[in-house]
Amino acid sequence: MRKVNRITAAITALFVLGALWVYPAQGAESDRHITVSGVGTVSVVPDAVRFYFSVTSLSDKSASALSSASKAASGVRAALKSEDIATKDIKSSNLSVYPEYNYTQEKGSVIIGYRATQSFTVVIRKAESAGKVVESVVNAGNESVAINGIAPFISKGSAAMQEARAAAVADAKSKASSYAKLLGTSLGKVISLQENSAPSYSFPMLGVAKAEDASTPVIDLGEEEVSISITVKWALN
Repeated sequence: MRKVNRITAAITALFVLGALWVYPAQGAESDRHITVSGVGTVSVVPDAVRFYFSVTSLSDKSASALSSASKAASGVRAALKSEDIATKDIKSSNLSVYPEYNYTQEKGSVIIGYRATQSFTVVIRKAESAGKVVESVVNAGNESVAINGIAPFISKGSAAMQEARAAAVADAKSKASSYAKLLGTSLGKVISLQENSAPSYSFPMLGVAKAEDASTPVIDLGEEEVSISITVKWALN
C-alpha cells in the first residue's frame, strides 16, 4: 500500500512540474507582439460649397429699414430657388436692427438712421454651379447684398474615409512587417486596432475669383485632405 502511495505521489509531482513548465512557455509566447501606428491621407476635390452673405438696408426709421431688408431677402430667396437650391439648404444665421451713427468733431456721434441686416448661410450641393449661384444672389439683391465668404467642403466623405482607412492600415502593416523581418520573425494575427481620432480635414483657403473672359464668378475648389491615424497591435510568430 505504501509503495502504491509513493508511485501516486511521484506521478502527481511529475504532472505538477510538467504544468509549471508548459504554461509559462505559452504565456511567454502570447506576450510576443509589436505595436505600430499608421496614417492614411487622401486628397479629394470638394463637392459642395457653403456660401455666406447678408442683405442690409439703411433708413430713417427702424421699421422701414427692416421692411426694405426683408424685401431684399425675399428677392434673394427667389433667386436661390431659381438656381435649384432647396429650402432646407437656406438658413438665416442672423437678423438685427440697430441705429447707425456718424461722428463729427463739432457734433460728436449723431444718428443718421437705422440699419437692418439679415445674414444667410446657404449650402450649394453642386460645387460646379457655385459661381452662378453667387452671381444670381448679387443680381437679385443689388447694392443691398454683401458677400461674407465661401467655404468648399466634402458633403459625401464616406468613400474618402474608407480610402484613408485602407491607406492607414497599409502604412501600419508595412512598418510592422519591416520591424518583424529585422527581428527575424513574421507577423501573426491582429490583436487590436484603434482609430486614434475622428477623420480630420484640411480646408483650403479660397476666395471668389473671376475668369478673365467671363463675368460669372469662378469658385476655385482646390483639394481637401482627409487623414486618419490608427494604432495596430500584431502578434509575432
